[in-house]
Amino acid sequence: MAIINSIFGWFIKKRIHQIELFIKYPHDVQHEWFKRLISTAKNTEFGRNHGFADITTIEQYKQRVPIRDYDGFKADIDRVIKGEQNILWPSEITMFAKSSGTTSDKSKFIPVSEESLEDCHYKGGKDLMSLYYNEFPESRLMEGRGLVMGGSSDFVPLNESSYYGDLSAIIIRNLPFWASLHRTPDTSVALNPSWEEKIEQIADITIEQNITNISGVPSWMMVLLRRILEKTNKASIIEVWPNLEWYVHGGVNFEPYRNAFRDIIGGKGQVNYSETYNASEGFFGIQYSSKSSDLLLMLDYGIFYEFMPMEELEKAEPKTLQLDQVKLGVNYALVISTTGGLWRYLIGDTVVFTSTSPYCIRVSGRTRHFINAFGEELIVDNAERAVALACQKAGAAVREYTAAPVYMEGKKSGAHEWAFEFDKDPADLEYFGEMLDNALKSINSDYEAKRFHDKVLGAPILHKVASGTFHQWMKDRDKLGGQNKVPRLANSRNHLEEILDLNFSQ
Repeated sequence: MAIINSIFGWFIKKRIHQIELFIKYPHDVQHEWFKRLISTAKNTEFGRNHGFADITTIEQYKQRVPIRDYDGFKADIDRVIKGEQNILWPSEITMFAKSSGTTSDKSKFIPVSEESLEDCHYKGGKDLMSLYYNEFPESRLMEGRGLVMGGSSDFVPLNESSYYGDLSAIIIRNLPFWASLHRTPDTSVALNPSWEEKIEQIADITIEQNITNISGVPSWMMVLLRRILEKTNKASIIEVWPNLEWYVHGGVNFEPYRNAFRDIIGGKGQVNYSETYNASEGFFGIQYSSKSSDLLLMLDYGIFYEFMPMEELEKAEPKTLQLDQVKLGVNYALVISTTGGLWRYLIGDTVVFTSTSPYCIRVSGRTRHFINAFGEELIVDNAERAVALACQKAGAAVREYTAAPVYMEGKKSGAHEWAFEFDKDPADLEYFGEMLDNALKSINSDYEAKRFHDKVLGAPILHKVASGTFHQWMKDRDKLGGQNKVPRLANSRNHLEEILDLNFSQ
């Protein structure tokens, strides 16, 4: 195994030269990908409708193709789902990644082409390993196994040749052979749609294995690691897996989890942490160094990037910037064009540049208020609809509300904590909370998954605050007036705690 590890380390680090090239020539690389994308798709229906054949400049592209979110592409994607081809991208598309929904749908179905799978998602995985081996040349990852906590998914057929599932499930199902040899558990367990069974199976399988690296969303990984300690009666994960050296995470802000992971893993700092920024639409960033949390923007993955200043977001014809125009510390909405047939697609994430040499970013949030502490991606529209349904069921009327996460602590699951100011109180606040919870489950598939058996998210915690509390809170901050609104959702607990403190002090 030592020989295999050495050979793999040499092989995987060969990619470093290509990474260095796009770091050195970022604008040339992006412009080249822009030309390749337009040229490749010029004979698709979308390309013909937007005159791709005679587009020669980025400015022409911007003039002809409006920025769209998922709802703007939904009609075309639905056609591809039904079997039509050459609509958005020329190669056959048979895979669709299911992810959390929009204001009009519970779930999105993102087209996954062979090109986006190979040249973006898989390339991201290889580059992650390349950067790690480059920084830690003495790594012994390949002498053991890599535990991957991917999404659970039934592969649902859409027609005779196509299907949908979680992106992580699609990736696992189509992994190259070399990655499959290292990964654990096997595919049948990794894709088990029952989270409860899956966690038990993974724990039983991996307890006896030599695990050198783990990857997965922090909230679910924490559930698994706790279960492993329960089964082994060990004090720390290092006692179970003494050769563990690397944890790869992404999907949610890791900072609230960092101390909890250090405590449960144990050891004396032997485990390194790497963050990735990937989504169903593409793989965008990799932590560049263990000494910094900055994410290197990956520029040669078949993605052409644009960056929209947040003040442009609500404009009819918003302006976007290219790499050579961005500034440090400014919040930008991310706009992408991809080998999956997404053209000037507003992904919904916001990023801030922390460096322009190389181009590094951090994910700053979403284009709307949201809670995404556990991968639930709860947006304001979800909350508004759920509150309305709960009011209808419980005979209540809400004047104001806000919500924030309660992060995992010890063996406790996380939760969402809500403060409500009612115009008409519900007869039973507990029943109102149950209706709110059920409504959120029906509206948001990611929230529903995280609430499964209270493993990650427990039931909502509700507080009824006195009449006038929110008004006073806004007044204290000089935020009264029609242009100022109470923030409905936030990953930070600052607003919620201030409102609860104000209520309790009255």
